[in-house]
Amino acid sequence: MKSGLSFLVAALRCEIEGLEQLDRTSQLVGTISRLVHALQRERGISNVLLASRGQRFGAQRDEQIAECLRMEEAARLGFEQLEMETARIGNGARLFSRIAWVLPGLDALPELRRRIGALEVDSAESTAAFVKLIAGLLAVVFEAADGATDPEVSRALVALFNFMQGKEFAGQERACGAAAFASGRNDSNRQQQWLHLIDSQERCFQVFTEFSAQDLVDIWRASLPTTQMAELERLRRIACAAPAGVVLDTDLSQTWFDCCTRRIDAMRSIEERLADDLHRICQQKTTQARAELQTHQALLAKVSGQPDATAAAYFDGPATLDPAPYGRQLERSILDMVQEQSHRLQAMSDELDTVRAALNERKLVERAKGLLMAHRRISEQEAHKMLRQTAMNQNRRLIDVAESVLAMAEYLPKDASS
Repeated sequence: MKSGLSFLVAALRCEIEGLEQLDRTSQLVGTISRLVHALQRERGISNVLLASRGQRFGAQRDEQIAECLRMEEAARLGFEQLEMETARIGNGARLFSRIAWVLPGLDALPELRRRIGALEVDSAESTAAFVKLIAGLLAVVFEAADGATDPEVSRALVALFNFMQGKEFAGQERACGAAAFASGRNDSNRQQQWLHLIDSQERCFQVFTEFSAQDLVDIWRASLPTTQMAELERLRRIACAAPAGVVLDTDLSQTWFDCCTRRIDAMRSIEERLADDLHRICQQKTTQARAELQTHQALLAKVSGQPDATAAAYFDGPATLDPAPYGRQLERSILDMVQEQSHRLQAMSDELDTVRAALNERKLVERAKGLLMAHRRISEQEAHKMLRQTAMNQNRRLIDVAESVLAMAEYLPKDASS
């Protein structure tokens, strides 16, 4: 008959396998972050090209497309490697569904690039296509975070996902401003979108600071020089505070793009650190679990050779057999390990619940926005603004307002068109 220690050893083996899979998934997340960064830069460059009617950033765009192709090849290889380990991935159905959704977007990039080069699309259409693709890639990262079973790894993934999401909003702001300055005009809709992107960045970076290690938060804050932020705010005021329709200085398009790029490149350094820390955490935990496994296996070998003595020690009665050299002390050690493992797993479960709450809040807010968009026929930006304004007016949390909206879903018409 198998002893309790045998199943403790089996549990550790499962834990190690799970950590190794998390490490592989985390490495894919790092690859995706590099692809996203490259696509964000291509999006901004493409907007300047389109808004200037092909007069600016032509050579830069060619160089950036080559960089994107290299990053895309690495990401596709990562997807294929992950697909070979389907049975080992706990949330594989959702994760692979996200990847399946992303691949057609990557396949469509050559045609999008051709149309941009031929000036057959405007900056709004180009931006929308890139935003959709990047959103899909970030959804893969979100599913990786949602599927993590170790709380420390999960915290690192949540911090990385929210930082990447905030950086994406910063990239969208760069593209939005690039189009406005390069074209020499702005309007009220673009101004509202701009303000929404600024607010969205701040929300994501706030979650990042809650879940990231303090040293990385300090590095992030130190990477935002006062002079650089002052320049960014000055350009924001020029475009967003001025009355709609005021002519913008087209020469500021380069200034704006460079200012935003310096900020986003600084974010990229933090993003790399987050990805490296994620890999380091997985490696450390795997090494620790393997060391524990070796200890447990050594004890299992001892117990296997003394079954009667350990049983007598367990019942704590008068020994009718000669006690083994280990006897009662060994059995007590085994029971202590089982109890310690139980407490550790419970603590991990409690911490994981706390981390998952941040991910669940995002899911609920997204569902509430989707419901408002469907039934009120409004944009994602308008739906978010409605939720946020309601939360402010009622002095409630955004998540509480989202839950109230979803609670009313059953009272809404089944057909949004009715």
